[in-house]
Amino acid sequence: MERDYWSNYTLKNTSGPELFTPKIFLISHFISASCFPGAEEGETWQSNQSSLADFVLEGLFDDSLAHLFLFSLTMVVFLIAVSGNTLTLLLICADPRLHTPMYLLLSQLSLMDLMHVSTTIPKMATNYLSGQKSISFVGCATQHFLYLTLGGAECLLLAFMSYDRYVAICHPLRYTVLMSRKVTGVMAAMSWLGASLNSLIYTASLMRFPFCGPRQIHHFYCEFPAVVKLVCGDITVYEATVYISTLLLLLLPILLISASYVFILHSVIQMRAAGSKRNAFATCSSHLTVVSLWFGACIFSYMRPRSQRTPLQDKVGSVFYSIITPTLNPLIYTLRNKDVAKALRRVLGRNLITQRSQVQLS
Repeated sequence: MERDYWSNYTLKNTSGPELFTPKIFLISHFISASCFPGAEEGETWQSNQSSLADFVLEGLFDDSLAHLFLFSLTMVVFLIAVSGNTLTLLLICADPRLHTPMYLLLSQLSLMDLMHVSTTIPKMATNYLSGQKSISFVGCATQHFLYLTLGGAECLLLAFMSYDRYVAICHPLRYTVLMSRKVTGVMAAMSWLGASLNSLIYTASLMRFPFCGPRQIHHFYCEFPAVVKLVCGDITVYEATVYISTLLLLLLPILLISASYVFILHSVIQMRAAGSKRNAFATCSSHLTVVSLWFGACIFSYMRPRSQRTPLQDKVGSVFYSIITPTLNPLIYTLRNKDVAKALRRVLGRNLITQRSQVQLS
């Protein structure tokens, strides 16, 4: 009878010994916790240690020949993005004529794009070439913090840039007052600090949750939706908070940009000179193109319901706003910009004159 009683609390396994059921496990856990208080602390320590284990990044490419070609193409695009944004930064810093609010804000945009591609692509390339797919817990947290910071800062900066265009076209006589160097500096600082604070809060909160399973991230970097899928437990409140925050971080800049361009369009319509209209449209077209590319990709990646997302769609959206957009931004702003073209010629001309004088002296 006693044997039948205890057999009700055991579980048979055809391929191994008997296993304790959850009830027996709870009894043993209670006894160990009562008699050995340090045992529970040891389990907690082991749990904390396991939470710091490495993650596995699935990556973008496999070992096929077609993916090798795509990887090579991605690296070419990466080099173009780094070269274009670095050149834009150097030109704005080197030429005093470009030390205006518009180009100072553009330099911040180039810096953000440069950091954005440098946050994700080098790690992806290193893992692909080495055959390893791991990323440390600290590395994943750092990557998550940086990409969220840069994404949020770019949203805010694009809104401030639209305000700069609004002041330049609608209030040209007050431009130097409304867009002084101090105001421009405050705009840049608000973009960086606001996005950094938002990213720090959500990254720290996310990395404190326990993670389940093999910790395989179905992405090529530690992007928020891919990392959240690995979290154990109920995170409904956290996800809702992040969703609302992301919604505000996207919609508020979009509303400010839309309002700015409504006033700009009204002012352009009232202009009588055709040349003034062309200059106004040329000035705003580059910014509108960048805004459309950036916010379109962000809305596609973050505003869709979780049930409608697939890992492939998340990767495509991320490739667009983390690789393609930073590559196109300097091209969009420089190809149709006469000031940047003139600055490039001046800088190159100074370098040629310096080299010739050095040759003559030698």
